[in-house]
Amino acid sequence: MKERTFVALKPDAVKRKLVGKLIERFENKGFEIIAMKMVKLNREMAEKYYEEHKGKDFFENLVKFMTSGRIVAMVVEGENAITAVRKMIGKTNPIEAEPGTIRGDFATKTPENVIHASDSKESAEREIKLFFKEEEIFSE
Repeated sequence: MKERTFVALKPDAVKRKLVGKLIERFENKGFEIIAMKMVKLNREMAEKYYEEHKGKDFFENLVKFMTSGRIVAMVVEGENAITAVRKMIGKTNPIEAEPGTIRGDFATKTPENVIHASDSKESAEREIKLFFKEEEIFSE
């Protein structure tokens, strides 16, 4: 089933110049990048983006990290994109992420774990709408 998911390359990925390598992984797997932009999140946007984590002990560090530099926001489309992309990026904690996954190959610690991807259809829809207007998405 063809579906869309949201992917964000976090500030550490941008600073470490990994953007091209990470996009290449999705394209090599057969996914299509149908929307993409570079943004610098302000605190309000970061809090809205991670609202499901509000009140958790790591929330403040996550917001601080995500507002520390530019991110690359993308809409990725393809067969079973939500599940497949999550599998490609690996576990949240890079120490637990398998070699061959994006986090297993590139991330060093949390929250500086290089990448985020939606974990459900509902999250994907919410996150895509947060970053993109419908006319900015180029699906064929």
